[in-house]
Amino acid sequence: MVLFTHQFCHVVESEDELIDQVFPNMQQHILDEKWLCERSILALKNETVVKINKKILGEIASETSVYNSIDTVMSSDDTTSYPVEFLNSLDLSGVPSHKLELKVGVPVLLMRNLDAPRLCNGTRLRITELGRHIVKATILTGKAKGDNVLIPRIPIIPNNLPFNFKRLKFPLKVVFSMTINKSQGQTLKVAGIHLGTPCFSHGQLYVACSRVCKLQNLHVYAERKNRLT
Repeated sequence: MVLFTHQFCHVVESEDELIDQVFPNMQQHILDEKWLCERSILALKNETVVKINKKILGEIASETSVYNSIDTVMSSDDTTSYPVEFLNSLDLSGVPSHKLELKVGVPVLLMRNLDAPRLCNGTRLRITELGRHIVKATILTGKAKGDNVLIPRIPIIPNNLPFNFKRLKFPLKVVFSMTINKSQGQTLKVAGIHLGTPCFSHGQLYVACSRVCKLQNLHVYAERKNRLT
């Protein structure tokens, strides 16, 4: 068991408090690129990440654009076996989900290499304009930081299924929160750690805690049944 103390970090009492500590006055700072790229909430499971991103996105008072993927099987023999509704429901690791909700100003993570070394898998960006077929964004990380870029829909073909299908999609996901594994190599000014599960290895804990330089900028939340303090 790992023991967290208030001397080690700032322990919060709820998920909402964790969000408020990491992203205070969100509406006021949503267009501040430096502010956005220096903070994130880290979680062990992708389900937790999705929930937190959806909650924060809902707090931003601007119009939501919804982008659904176009999913098709690559063999006509599979058309009846794998209907479009089934393909839409597939939520695969490393593959953008069927439904993507975006707002101007939100930070996103690029999920595919588009134009190395400027636009690589893992590059963080901020949405600046939402078109029907193109998304405009500003690069937040890497040597091309500050560059304005266009992100198109691209075909994505998973290789871990018993059949072949293609998902035409923007290779992006909202990234107020990310998994601990995905945060490796990133330096943050402010970080939140969401301990929604007791299955938390020391290695993952080290990765999460070492994202920040100052412990007073580290905020930790655990559900009461999993509370470590």
